[in-house]
Amino acid sequence: MEQVFSVLAPQGLDRTLLVLGLAALLGGLVRGFTGFGFAMIFMPLAGLAVPLPLASALIWALDAPFALPLAARSLRKASWREVLPLLAGAAMALPLGLWLLLTLPSLVMRWLIAGLILAAVLALATGWRWRGRPGLTLSFGVGGLSGLGSGLAQLGGMPLAIFWLSAQNKSAAQMRHDLVTYFACATLVSGALLAWSGVLTSSALLKAVPLLVPYGLGILIGTRCYRFASESTFRRIAYGVIALAALISLPLWDGWLGRG
Repeated sequence: MEQVFSVLAPQGLDRTLLVLGLAALLGGLVRGFTGFGFAMIFMPLAGLAVPLPLASALIWALDAPFALPLAARSLRKASWREVLPLLAGAAMALPLGLWLLLTLPSLVMRWLIAGLILAAVLALATGWRWRGRPGLTLSFGVGGLSGLGSGLAQLGGMPLAIFWLSAQNKSAAQMRHDLVTYFACATLVSGALLAWSGVLTSSALLKAVPLLVPYGLGILIGTRCYRFASESTFRRIAYGVIALAALISLPLWDGWLGRG
């Protein structure tokens, strides 16, 4: 742990705050550009400085003030026939994911999450594509996976991104509207459950306050960059975000990075 901090933060400064600030800035860039991926960047980096449940609470506290404003223009353009079944599935599975977060060893969760992410990215990279419009059962199931990921480590965007990124009949703009709308609604549900379970506390909210500035700045820059990106660039960046998150979180690097 000490050797990681020595690289990410200079001596004499609050290293924990600096690591969290860097994670918030990078996560905000990805969130603003793609509409998802904040937790995929923030969770591995924040896990170097704070316990996993606290990192999960910080993700919610940081993203909640931005989720609804980001969705203001997307709500009217979202494909609600696809979004609503996903939300229903997520609401059903989120409590299970939260229970796993509080009971399973962190090492087990990290291997499981990283393995699933890498398998999904491999499927996409080899040319797998979803054909046609998603049915109700499939949408509900993907929403359940998203809720499970949200409860585990605020990684609900990963199943949604893979599900919609693989759809050839959905443009990058439409996918972004649906993702942003989904997360605005899911934020309300997850916040209530995190507070009820004792993960989201007043102490966690206070710790998130100084991180709002770098996160907001990252979102602003990412949103501006999105306007100039082509659809192919959008998809490549999104794939890269998913793969990078999995690689960073692999426990294989714990000894080299001084984690654990």
